[in-house]
Amino acid sequence: MASDVEASYSRRAAEYTEKLGAMSSVHSSDAHLVTTWATQINGPLLDAGCGPGHWTGHLAAHGCDVRGIDQVARFIDHARSTFPHVPFELGDIDALPDAADSVGGILAWYSLIHHPPRAIGSPLSEFARVLRPGGALMLGFFVGSTVEPFDHAVVTAYRWSAEAMTGELRKAGFEVIETHTRTGLRPRPRPHGAIIARLPV
Repeated sequence: MASDVEASYSRRAAEYTEKLGAMSSVHSSDAHLVTTWATQINGPLLDAGCGPGHWTGHLAAHGCDVRGIDQVARFIDHARSTFPHVPFELGDIDALPDAADSVGGILAWYSLIHHPPRAIGSPLSEFARVLRPGGALMLGFFVGSTVEPFDHAVVTAYRWSAEAMTGELRKAGFEVIETHTRTGLRPRPRPHGAIIARLPV
């Protein structure tokens, strides 16, 4: 599954970066939500599945101690050249290189959308492992009335109900703090969700 996702994004990395690899493509509500959350994090922040690095660079510009990780080498190359003062590394969010209890916050903004239900627990468990007690997670995803696959522009992705995603987070040891939803209108109506969770102290 991970290799299929990596190969699919590698083939379309230039197109993806051109269309979605800048903060100008981000909805203003999302930018406000994530930036407000991230600037309150105590300790290092990990942008897990950072893609071309625009969120990482944005949060670094807002004073966050942040670094990005992604499995697509072409994304990491672009991120390093675009944001030379921000650390990026090639890696797998299902097997993070970080030590246990070493990260203050994790942004996983649409980076889990290609994980099928049987596999979603793997990155969530990794996030719980590397976060410090009290550490926070911001998760962005596509919302649906149930868990179901759909034909994403790059490779098959999944919609999750907020209730189902909350259940997976609790299984991984998180407490859910806030849930947000909105519906984008272009290019077609598509509900989006965000969940803020944390590890118990």
